[in-house]
Amino acid sequence: MLILTGLLSPERTNYLPAALPWFGVAFGGLLFGLGMALVGTCAFGSLVRLGAGDLRSLVVLLVFGAVAYATLRGILATVRVDLIERLIVPMPGGGQGDLPSLFNRLLGFDTRGGLALAGAVLLSSFAFLDARLRRARRLMTAGVLLGLGVVAGWLATTQLMDEFARPGAPQSLTFVSPVARALFGVLFDQASLAEFGAASVAGVVLGAAAAARTGDEFRWEAFDDPREMKRHLLGAALMGMGGIICGGCTIGQGITAGSLMALSWPLAVLGMAAGARLGIALLMEGSLTDFARSAVSAALGHRADRHL
Repeated sequence: MLILTGLLSPERTNYLPAALPWFGVAFGGLLFGLGMALVGTCAFGSLVRLGAGDLRSLVVLLVFGAVAYATLRGILATVRVDLIERLIVPMPGGGQGDLPSLFNRLLGFDTRGGLALAGAVLLSSFAFLDARLRRARRLMTAGVLLGLGVVAGWLATTQLMDEFARPGAPQSLTFVSPVARALFGVLFDQASLAEFGAASVAGVVLGAAAAARTGDEFRWEAFDDPREMKRHLLGAALMGMGGIICGGCTIGQGITAGSLMALSWPLAVLGMAAGARLGIALLMEGSLTDFARSAVSAALGHRADRHL
């Protein structure tokens, strides 16, 4: 609706480049999903857990933010820019990297409204057809509020910002580069904290703390043993690197980019899902060696069954 009414110009955002970095989005999503499985939640979930008193999430966010910043502007940025981001697919006619632009070019008329309606109906159907999800009112409410939060973010960074004082691309909720920039701002440049991303990071932590206190769910928690700590540290590093390479997290790519119908959206979500599935399998098997041995055994067993 914001785009159709002219309140948001999608071409000004960072999610619709004229060349799709397909490999970076998919590979980064895979790394992020793998790290998410090792940590047990995503960047947004870590902020929520921190607000509820989970000190493990404080360690996760420090490592996550440091690795994300190193991938964004530090020692890992060269690898990202010179190797991974060179694998791109140019859009036809140099257009935007979103579904409406492709369909508009193919069909010759504006398809954004129809695609948005069809997408909303399809995704809502998946949610409401799941009986367990319908009974989980807290999850349903959280989903609605997150969607409204993304809309509010687009509005805030387009209609409420003074573009003459500080011009910038419209943005909405995402929790990869904002966590990295917030960490950098706290340590080195406090003036850089006066921006939407850093404010949203602080808002999630404070909101989670208020909700935990109100619901009597605030609990101080820490690592149980070194093994758990190592798993969280590795997962945080993978999420930090993967999130920057992918261009967002489960919120940034999964919802914010999805609200624009960006072509990166399905690639990122599929990559994260595959990475999370791989991470869960690794956790169940106990080690990469055990996982590889089980995968080979399963493949050979399936092949033998087919011959029989």
